[in-house]
Amino acid sequence: MVSSDIASTFGSFFLGGFECSSHWRNDGRRLDLLASTQHDLLAAKDYELLARHGIRAVRDGLRWHLIEATPGHYDWSSFLPMLRAAEAAGTHVIWDLCHYGYPDDLDIWSPAFIDRFARFAAATARVVKEESEYVPVYCPVNEMSFWAWAGGEVGRFNPCCHGRGAELKRQLVRATIAAIHAIRSVDPRARFITAEPLINVEAGLGDEEHVRSAYAYQQIQFEALDILRGAKEPELGGAPECLDIIGLNYYPDNQWYHGGSTIPMGHHAYRPLHTLLEEVHLRYRRPLLIAETGAEGCGRSSWFHYVCSEVHAALDAGVPIKGICLYPIADYPGWDNERTCSVGLLTAPDAQGRRAVFPRLARELQQQQALFAVFEASDTGPVPSVAAE
Repeated sequence: MVSSDIASTFGSFFLGGFECSSHWRNDGRRLDLLASTQHDLLAAKDYELLARHGIRAVRDGLRWHLIEATPGHYDWSSFLPMLRAAEAAGTHVIWDLCHYGYPDDLDIWSPAFIDRFARFAAATARVVKEESEYVPVYCPVNEMSFWAWAGGEVGRFNPCCHGRGAELKRQLVRATIAAIHAIRSVDPRARFITAEPLINVEAGLGDEEHVRSAYAYQQIQFEALDILRGAKEPELGGAPECLDIIGLNYYPDNQWYHGGSTIPMGHHAYRPLHTLLEEVHLRYRRPLLIAETGAEGCGRSSWFHYVCSEVHAALDAGVPIKGICLYPIADYPGWDNERTCSVGLLTAPDAQGRRAVFPRLARELQQQQALFAVFEASDTGPVPSVAAE
């Protein structure tokens, strides 16, 4: 009998996230990061390597455009080896169903996008239920807010539009709601996370209107979650039960001056991460997950140390944080120029498919695992699917 408590759902407090973006750039080229990092071929080795470092839970993804290249016909050959490799390694997976990419024939603005996505989500849930004994966890649509900005507002990637960010965000929330209902109809055990950016926007020097604009920009980060839980625009179908575990993505550049530069850590205007986490918890009263965090190059271990210390502070304040996901866990080629982004615990593979481990981050991880052991040991109670409003 598989327990539904959060420890067995995630498998370990520290998670590794594999970059699985599959979007079109605005030059028309589709990316496939699972392929370009070779994780699709090396999943078994990758999971086993992470397990040796105490990471038994990951975020990973499906490539919808490969699975449903023909409408209504599912080819699971790109997914099943990864799913079975995770089972064999004893690795718990949070599966991203749509990480910016979708089938070539689909118009993201159409009702068909939502209907097709719901059917795909249900089909995935059936496969996972048949293959896995673990309580399944899904992230239906990755970073709805960022996608709305990047794809709908500034045309950085698909659907490569300008000035339609608010419209795209609502379409992505509708798709998320439809997927949640479809998955629960197949497997009521399923849990769900969001993966939304956690930001802080300061006004800096400016008049009263600038201060109001900065505050409004910061508050917009909560819009997708508010719609999802039905607190805003309930006609879109949101409801409290649609908001389960709140995943938050936090990086070194997630605080900035409105219309200006990034606020460096340590500056008087930089807000400690634990205060941002406390605000989210007070707003939603849901368990939280650091769904993505990481830094590049020599900053990897020091950034991870900072995030962990802030999570400790949040835990001390009573915030129910259920895990920290290092993302990406493996080095990857950059979206725009394909340069190697050295961000991970794991390097890019060599010619024999072997990854090395970045030693400083590995040592920091080991130290943090020991420090967090007390929280893991005491956190054995069940986490309700929906906390009280």
